[in-house]
Amino acid sequence: MAMINRIVSRSAALGCLCVLAAGCDLEQNPVSATDATSVFGTEAGLELYSNSFYEVLPEAEDIYHGDTMTDYAAVRGVSEFLRPGAYSPTSRGSWSWDALRNINFFLLHNEGPEVPQPVRDHYNGLARFYRAVFYFDKVKTYGDVPWIDRPLDLDDEQQFAGRDSREMVMDHVLEDLDHAIANISLETDASRTRITKDVALAWKSRIALFEGTFRKYHAGGLAAGLEDTADFWLQQAADAAEQVMARGTFTLHQGGGENNSYRELFSSEMAPASETLLVYPHDVNLGIRHRANWVYTSATTGAGFSFVRPFIHTYLNIDGTPFTDRPGYETTTFMEEVVGRDKRLQQTIRLGDFTRVSAGVEIPSPPLFSQTLTGYHPIKWTVDDIGVDAGNNNTNDIPIFRYAEVLLNYAEAKAELGTLTAADWAQTIGALRARAGITGGLTSLPSRADPYLQSTYFPDVTDPVILEVRRERGVELATEGLRFYDIVRWKRGELMEMPWRGFYVPSVDEHLDLNEDGTPDVYFHLDDAPADPIQGVFYLDVSGDQRTLSEGSYGELEWMKNVRRVWEDKLYLYPIAEADLAVNPGLEQNPGW
Repeated sequence: MAMINRIVSRSAALGCLCVLAAGCDLEQNPVSATDATSVFGTEAGLELYSNSFYEVLPEAEDIYHGDTMTDYAAVRGVSEFLRPGAYSPTSRGSWSWDALRNINFFLLHNEGPEVPQPVRDHYNGLARFYRAVFYFDKVKTYGDVPWIDRPLDLDDEQQFAGRDSREMVMDHVLEDLDHAIANISLETDASRTRITKDVALAWKSRIALFEGTFRKYHAGGLAAGLEDTADFWLQQAADAAEQVMARGTFTLHQGGGENNSYRELFSSEMAPASETLLVYPHDVNLGIRHRANWVYTSATTGAGFSFVRPFIHTYLNIDGTPFTDRPGYETTTFMEEVVGRDKRLQQTIRLGDFTRVSAGVEIPSPPLFSQTLTGYHPIKWTVDDIGVDAGNNNTNDIPIFRYAEVLLNYAEAKAELGTLTAADWAQTIGALRARAGITGGLTSLPSRADPYLQSTYFPDVTDPVILEVRRERGVELATEGLRFYDIVRWKRGELMEMPWRGFYVPSVDEHLDLNEDGTPDVYFHLDDAPADPIQGVFYLDVSGDQRTLSEGSYGELEWMKNVRRVWEDKLYLYPIAEADLAVNPGLEQNPGW
């Protein structure tokens, strides 16, 4: 209930804070001096103030619906960010600094004998954790940014200073993280809603992995001059993840068996505490709900997120071999390709005997083409009750950070360093695959580079271990809001141009029974639909501009191939809005914008 209490009390906290720290933008409304004794003189006041720091974390929808601009998702409309000339510095970005001012004001005023020093140290640790998270988001979005570690007065010249180097800012981020880890006194939290040492360590592993790989793969470009420090950051990531692993607080959730454990992490009213480090709880009694069902089951709400076929091909066979080693995999139908695969596939998309529930009755639920664009229809964040679909009705918890990511961060950092051992592999990638029912390759390092992963995703990577860790990261963390910045740090922006293709259709003018229950589900046709349609079958015209087949009358489904998506290197950083540059020209614009 801790974060629910924080959510409920957040408006009260912010009402108090608006007196203490007014303003919205770094250059326009700096904080003013105020008598803060009533807030900083008691532990209750410190806790109330610290509730507002949660604004730095991603919102629930940023997590469950945050992968709509990625390489593995087709959506209803192409993002302006990827359409030539459509996105510019006139498009307002996230250059907002009010959260930082709020944190710095707290750090400046959290002093005095009224509250014991260890308590103040704990809350300062929390504040510095959130400052690190805030700055990490700014750096990965804009690159160089101003480092501000104090609230600014109206006449402070630093309001109009230029940007500080990425190296300097990230060094401070690391200092803040280490300070937080050393001073946050909360070791464990049964509710999984508070920032503990483990949460701070886990976030450090995420941030350091990003920075290490960014500096490695952007060598000579955006990370010019920082290449030699990449291994330092990778080691920081590995060490932080290893500390979480060694503390033994968390394990992979296994309670639902290989067929259900993975999905239970995302569809349960209370996320399994064994694996969840931090969670957004939702509660019907308090009116705290989200709309995951709505965005994944609606023909109009949400982005229409649908997986594309190249990504589905990355799911291994159940014996641990690549699916793309199967002869003729290119022309395998949906009904055939979903059999004998990594059990996470059936817990991520609709397939086989998947059912939903209406008024207590189970209903066969194959991919529904009023909602899916490619045939690969997500279920990961949804619940099976159809009555939840149309509105903000979900009360299943939204994990913010999972132990699985800690294992993946550790494995990737060690793989990039070239120090991942067979024992490390078994403890991380092997353990994740074992939970998914995979039987082969769980305890030994891979020795063969998968040609499909190389040719389709990572042509410059020859190390089979790195390739397999990246495969695992994609599968395990799909739709958790992390993929775009994985692509950014690996410098694989070209993947954003990948054609949006769906499952293979053997021929037009044939009924397809997608769940093989004896009832046809979909019929693809050119021009006119049959004169005698069958009730319950979706009839889809593939002769237009938006939805086509790759070979005309057969082939892979294609979605919106008529709309160009173009990746340029300038897109690795967002532009600073012209309005902000007008206020402070010293910021200067990012390259290419």
